[in-house]
Parts: sequence; structure tokens; C-alpha cells
Amino acid sequence: MSEEFITLTKNTGALKGKTIFITGASRGIGRAIALKCAADGANIVIAAKSAEPHPKLPGTIYSVAEEVEAAGGAALPLQVDVREEKRVAEAMAEAAEKFGGIDAVVNNAGAINLTNVESTPPKRYDLMQSINSRAVYLTAHLAMPYLKQSGNGHILSLSPPINLQPKWLGPFAPYALSKFGMTVLSMGLAEELREAGVSVATLWPRTLVATAAIEFAVGNREMFEQSRKPAVMADAAYEVLVTENSALTGRQLIDEELLGERGVEDFTGYAHNPAKADDLAVDLFLD
Repeated sequence: MSEEFITLTKNTGALKGKTIFITGASRGIGRAIALKCAADGANIVIAAKSAEPHPKLPGTIYSVAEEVEAAGGAALPLQVDVREEKRVAEAMAEAAEKFGGIDAVVNNAGAINLTNVESTPPKRYDLMQSINSRAVYLTAHLAMPYLKQSGNGHILSLSPPINLQPKWLGPFAPYALSKFGMTVLSMGLAEELREAGVSVATLWPRTLVATAAIEFAVGNREMFEQSRKPAVMADAAYEVLVTENSALTGRQLIDEELLGERGVEDFTGYAHNPAKADDLAVDLFLD
């Protein structure tokens, strides 16, 4: 595993043999979660669009599959567009056939465009709604039969706590709607699946995370100096996925707060530049 994705919390082995279906897992936070879970011996379904190398964005489903196996997990790389119902259904069936079931779905794939209504083209609006909120519905709808058989099923979506302050809605309501939609669906799913023993939660970073979205959609690479590495979200996601008895279901989690609950006291090592660990930018939708 590359130094970039060495995480700070210990693996417990609780995910050994479990099958984790991660959307958008070919790079960034999705890749980091895949490698963290792989180090526990998990089966990782790398469900992403990136089958061919991109000149500016390293990582494909196949390169991450190699990393997953090197980290100690089993990998199933599948080219998947989360907007396509038929393909998502096929991918889940392939995963269940290969590994004997699906124990968790991590909704990590996302689309971002920080523009207001006037400046957002309809095609971009539709893209954000379909990749963000609609995909949570679609993956949950299709994964339910598998998750109900898991015994400790999880749906984890990377979306923020609901915060309807005008300062977040005015500048980019279309994006906010798509991300809050993920959270609202997760809140509903938590109740719908409570008796089935499937835990549903959301997870959001306290600070900016050094990913392509920050570099190309939010600002520039200089913002990495105010960001944490994807490892912080990987460690937090791992803590969610190893939690039993639906103890976290319905919660809108923040990575730093959850890791603090689990005993992490020093977050310096997560900073992209540890020398600036005390000067990090708070992420969107958080006050």
C-alpha cells in the first residue's frame, strides 16, 4: 500500500471475508476506503467508470484491484455507471455470485458543480442529481435483498448533515440539493431497514480532503495545504462498517467526531501537510 494511504487506526479483522461494494472506488476517498477494508481481508467490489487511464487523474478499477490484492483483500473490478439501473443490478449480481453475498454498500461516487441555479446548465443539474441522490436510492433498492442476508449489513453514503442555512443554499442550491438528498434518503432508509438489521448512515469530512474534486472543481492543488488525506475518511468509514447491531444507524456522522469517539486523539498525521495541521479549511455545509 502506498504511503499516501497508510491509515492511522488499527485494523481488527472484523471485515475479513465481508464483501464491500464501493462506487467510485478507482481513486480518491473511494480508493482509500477500498484499501483500508482490504487490509482487513475484505472482498472489495471496485464499481467505477474508470477502466482506462486518465491523463490528469491516476487510477483505474484495474490498478486499484491490484492494490487491493496487495493489501490482503480480494478484488472484483467492475466498470459501472451508477446512473444505469441495469448495469448496477448486473454488478451486484456478479459480486454476490463471486463472493457469496454483499455485506455493505458505500455510496462514494459523486458529481460536483458549485454554481447557483442561474449558472447551472440543465445537463449538469441532471448529472448531479443522478450521480448523487438518485444513486443512493438505486444502489439501496438493488442491494437490499443481499444486505438483508448479511447479518450486519451496512449502507454508507458520503453526504453531509442537513444544514439549510441560506449561506449554503444561495450559492449552489443544485449541488446542495443533490447532497442533502443523499442524506434524506439515508435517514429514511435507516427507518425502513431498522427491523431488517441493516444499518444506514452518512459520513462527511470535517475538513477539505485532498482529492481531484478539490483540485479541479472546488479550487486548485494549493488547497491541498488546507486539507487532510483521504485516509481520514477511510479510517472513519472502516469504523462505521465494523460497528455491529446497527449502533450507528440513522446518524449523520462527521469523520473527526466519529474517530474521536473511537479513541483517536491526534489528527496531525491525517493532514496533507502536517506542518499546517492547525490551519485546515472546514468543508462545505459545516459551520
